[in-house]
Amino acid sequence: MSSGNPETRKRILKSALELLESSRGQDVRMTDIAKQAGITRQALYLHFATRAELLIATTHHLDQIKGSEERLVASRTAADGVERLDAFIEAWGSYIPEIYGVAKALLAMKDTDMAAAAAWDKRMRDMREGCAAAIDALEANAQLSADFSADQATDMLWTMLSVRNWEHLTFDCGWPQDWYIKNLKTLARAAFVKRESVH
Repeated sequence: MSSGNPETRKRILKSALELLESSRGQDVRMTDIAKQAGITRQALYLHFATRAELLIATTHHLDQIKGSEERLVASRTAADGVERLDAFIEAWGSYIPEIYGVAKALLAMKDTDMAAAAAWDKRMRDMREGCAAAIDALEANAQLSADFSADQATDMLWTMLSVRNWEHLTFDCGWPQDWYIKNLKTLARAAFVKRESVH
């Protein structure tokens, strides 16, 4: 990526975000993004060398807009592993509805679109790191259940908190958002926390 005009870069990211949210899973082409941003396709490539780079940057732009780092403060400053687990589930579970438009578009595109797959995989690796940090905090505080290794618990938590599972429970099963978070916390504690560590 070049050191192009920062304002143009912001306009490109804003345009990509708007198109992803309204795409309903249809391919969002570089030409479409350039047109939406009011620039040429060539100018777009001066800022983003590949479509994958642009889509990944768009997910980071969304995080900045939505204040993802601020949302994780409670988790990162938790007093112990159980508190960190609860706080991470609260943060991510509350974040899913706000990024769902982009998430749904990338999920729909990723099986046939390498750039969308790269953007989605990066997002899921980042989310898995948050799951790992919560589980590692349990282990560090001797609060992790003996039923799982730290890696197994991370895998399980990562799966429990997937966007697809949220979509199924809230859309298909009709769970209210607050009920979804409350019950995910309960399930996670039951699965990953030693009984004597639950408070």
